[in-house]
Amino acid sequence: MEDSLKNSISKQRTKLFQTLKTPLNTIAKSCLDHWGDREKLNNLLHKGFDQVPYCNYLYVLEPNGLQISDNIGSKGVVDGHFARDRSDRPYMKEVVPTEGFLLSDAYISLIKHRPSLTAIQIIKDENNMLGFLGADFDLRSLPFTTKLYQDSSKWRQIKGDPSIRSTVFLQSRTESVLDKNIEQGFSILEELFTERGAFQSVIHFSSSRATIWVMDDPYRYRILDHEALSDADVCLAYPYYKYPEDALIPKDLIPLILKKMQGLRTADETFYLRSASINIFNGLISLTFSCDGSHYMLYHEFIEKDASFWGG
Repeated sequence: MEDSLKNSISKQRTKLFQTLKTPLNTIAKSCLDHWGDREKLNNLLHKGFDQVPYCNYLYVLEPNGLQISDNIGSKGVVDGHFARDRSDRPYMKEVVPTEGFLLSDAYISLIKHRPSLTAIQIIKDENNMLGFLGADFDLRSLPFTTKLYQDSSKWRQIKGDPSIRSTVFLQSRTESVLDKNIEQGFSILEELFTERGAFQSVIHFSSSRATIWVMDDPYRYRILDHEALSDADVCLAYPYYKYPEDALIPKDLIPLILKKMQGLRTADETFYLRSASINIFNGLISLTFSCDGSHYMLYHEFIEKDASFWGG
């Protein structure tokens, strides 16, 4: 998992932790006066339920994970959970601190099969730990408290299917229809990127097609097969669109990027480019080779690397 994604998750969890710390501690202390009394614990949890924001259910557990209250939701008792053994649930297998509470990693819930997490608050008197206060949360109910994370722009290499890698020396590139007409096809893609509002494309060399996304309709992709990529008339189907000023890839480098992709397609008959993508806004180029390995890098890194880098 990339550091930027980890940091975004950590900030979200920290905010939730801070929000839950006081109400869970308050309810846990109140449980001491009613320990072992199912009805009184239920009443206590129901009374304190609104103090725990975004919560789905509250319940009380013995140290071994056996539930000694019912599940309490916004409308009161939820039947079927008293005496339930929760010892095998993911949150009970994590290391619970001796003080305070644990905010578990997210897991998939048993009943609704949705991403969820649980807070486990220690309940203890002056000398002993008596058990836990559990609070379940559906991730859909939690507020988003941080900025949408930005994916890393660092070069990443990802290995593909081991079965493909192990047989790579038994295969060789077969010239596709796109390969035979690649200069015209890439001239059409260049026009779509620089003058016709395309901002992302995935080029599939072996199957002779390209998938494109355009500014005027960014939520739907278009598929250009080998016939479309050999007919310049296809450009008439897309209106003129000024190249966006906030694009990370400069307009005048689009031809060079496509040219270098063309070179990687034919540089070697065993290790060759199978597919590639361009996104002008985040500036990323992706490349998937015949060994099924993939690379993600910024456009200027891609431009700077010569054939010896890929051959090595």
